[in-house]
Amino acid sequence: MFESLGKKLQGVVRSISGQGVITEKNIQDALREVRVALLEADVHFRVVKDFIARIREKALGVEVLQGVNPGQQFIKLVHDELVEVMGGKAASFELDQGKVNVVMLLGLQGSGKTTFAAKLAKYLAARNWKPMLVACDIYRPAAVKQLKTVGAEVGVPVFDRGTQTPVVQIAEEALREAQAQSRTVMILDTAGRLHIDEMKMEELVELRDAMKPRFTFLVADAMTGQDAVNSAGRFHERVGIDGVCLTKLDGDARGGAALSIRSVTGRPIYFAGMGERLDELETFHPDRMAQRILGMGDVLTLVEKAQEAFDLEQAEAMRRKIRKESFTFEDFLKQMKQMKKMGSISKIMQYIPGMSQVMGQIDEDEMEKEIAHTEAIIHSMTHEERENPSLLNGTRKLRISKGCGQDAATVNKLIKDFEMARKMMKEMMGGGKAGMMGAMMGGGGGGRTPVAGHGTGKGKSRKELKKKKKKSR
Repeated sequence: MFESLGKKLQGVVRSISGQGVITEKNIQDALREVRVALLEADVHFRVVKDFIARIREKALGVEVLQGVNPGQQFIKLVHDELVEVMGGKAASFELDQGKVNVVMLLGLQGSGKTTFAAKLAKYLAARNWKPMLVACDIYRPAAVKQLKTVGAEVGVPVFDRGTQTPVVQIAEEALREAQAQSRTVMILDTAGRLHIDEMKMEELVELRDAMKPRFTFLVADAMTGQDAVNSAGRFHERVGIDGVCLTKLDGDARGGAALSIRSVTGRPIYFAGMGERLDELETFHPDRMAQRILGMGDVLTLVEKAQEAFDLEQAEAMRRKIRKESFTFEDFLKQMKQMKKMGSISKIMQYIPGMSQVMGQIDEDEMEKEIAHTEAIIHSMTHEERENPSLLNGTRKLRISKGCGQDAATVNKLIKDFEMARKMMKEMMGGGKAGMMGAMMGGGGGGRTPVAGHGTGKGKSRKELKKKKKKSR
């Protein structure tokens, strides 16, 4: 995602960092490079023109800070402008409690709309809403079957009436069923269009008028670049959309759609699909996306993902163990399983500041192998050895080595690295909730993440956990 654009912008920042001060000459050179990078990323030419003009004005005007490194000044200007062009702040996705909220999905064929519908349903279910998927695509072969398949995967009911019932009737019957089942969100998966077909667009207008959706989203494939922007504009003119949800943003996307849609259509991006798995959906935060593009990482999203993956009571117990340096191999194995829920190593690394610059030098397959070897070594230990690493003498290490198929030197290295990591983790906890690791494990500032007008309830504070323990006693 944005890999090529990010590298080029980071290169421009490095080149201007070597200058003593920002001058008209070096800012012109830098902006020329930025302009080329944005155009190559398939950003709309009008957006690029305005983007460059605003940075030039600010860089050469009174807003330039005195006594600050030119590279820092420039990166702040580019960052702020990227945030602005992508919408300034995350769009507010608020749903009404006590009623069925209709969310209508539109899009061209092949944009990933059906998969996105399931991702959104899973996302909402994890936040205590009760979604229902509705099969309104009566044209594409096997569309209903596909929705039922992904619906079953995320544990959300799918309403369908086959392919012979008119779309508006399907939606109206689904609404009555959703009300009977006390469902709170109804997601309409409509038929994809190969192009802006007038007859089918009229069908969408009728469906919109009949259902009066709380949100109407265009689902667009980020990899199609300007085509995604153009289709967003046409759908908005004909049907009216509240916002855009980008799919496949983790692929070989040049980024043009994400950087152009808000400016061209006036409609914000609400969600971004970040992978093939049905749990890989994120709220689109312009400031966080700008940080990722510029190689600054995205610690807030990493913390939120960790809080969703980690069990809060286990995390609380783990924090206490880490502070006392009583963290064991058994705990380490549990942590590794929890980390896997957050995604692959490369996906976790993209959120860590500075790691985007070294990711290309890392062999992910090799790292995955190392993790598998580590798990094999720990699994070859007895329960007592995992809980009490001090028992691991030469004889025991030799038995473990034979059991996992790794040589004794590898086993010894893991034990030594584990002891060192145990000390480092204690320091990373920062003596309390303020530490980054403490925040990731659910202790950062209470950890509540209100989404869609409804808090997850997962990020409970330490006080709340203590109250819960007292009650259970």
